[in-house]
Amino acid sequence: MPHDIKDALLIYNPTSGRKRHRRFTEIEQAARILKDAGIAAELAPTTGPDTATKIARHAVDQRRGMVIACGGDGTINEIVNGLAGSQVPMALLPAGTANILAKELGIPWDIPGAARLIPSGTLRRISLGIACPLNGNHSAAISGEGRYFLSVAGAGPDGAIVNGVHAGLKKSTGVIAYWAEGVRQLFQYGFPEMHVHSGGKRRKATIIVVGRTAHYGGPFKITTGASLFEDSFEFLTNSKRSRLSYLACLPSIWLGTHRDRDGIEMWKATETICESANGEPVYAQVDGEPVGALPLSFRIVPDALSIVTPAAK
Repeated sequence: MPHDIKDALLIYNPTSGRKRHRRFTEIEQAARILKDAGIAAELAPTTGPDTATKIARHAVDQRRGMVIACGGDGTINEIVNGLAGSQVPMALLPAGTANILAKELGIPWDIPGAARLIPSGTLRRISLGIACPLNGNHSAAISGEGRYFLSVAGAGPDGAIVNGVHAGLKKSTGVIAYWAEGVRQLFQYGFPEMHVHSGGKRRKATIIVVGRTAHYGGPFKITTGASLFEDSFEFLTNSKRSRLSYLACLPSIWLGTHRDRDGIEMWKATETICESANGEPVYAQVDGEPVGALPLSFRIVPDALSIVTPAAK
């Protein structure tokens, strides 16, 4: 960690996850640990959706030495969208419903313990992914602003789950809300097909996973060849439309043998364009946050974010 970083803004979501009172006590402890290491960390709670992005952008305008993200994947995604393209680095204190980045970097799920790693950490410059809406079809111009993502994006069943999960249930039960919505979607999802355009090839699929990390969510690793430190995605598609086929994939994902399953295709590239094959809505997500329906492009944005990794990484 460069010695000139003396101040930080610690952005945290006071309503994320469970045991919130205990977590705030741990955040205060983390701030004391950082102060003892010569880093003054000001606490900045979020007050609602997208406020973490605004706070992070303000931190860039203030030329803060560092932003520390304390929350789950959704809070981290908001902060990334505020920091993208700037030189202000982001460090991590894991909290929230889930935290793919913490798993990927080997950061302990312990706020004070994670804080002790920050002063001796290493600054790394990485690429981000961005999901951008398209006008009508895969050859049309990009419309509107895109949404950056750090770890994983996708479209198909996972997009339907993220778009359908009950916000109140997520707030009260955490990851259980996603499992509940997953079971519900299993019985009602129709597996509409999409066209995936990447590397000069068109594929037909019912799901696409766009990975920047090996970890996907919960205990699963899907895009196991992906890396935050490469300027590319690893993609996975499945062409099957059967519920039984998807259920049969779960043990193979757990065992790491899903690459060999019939219907699965995996490759690396820097961009893909996805559109519904027959006009049925196919929903997408980035870092576990909804981004609407296809058509969308997913592409790499090089040299987009500085992160603090544990010294051994």
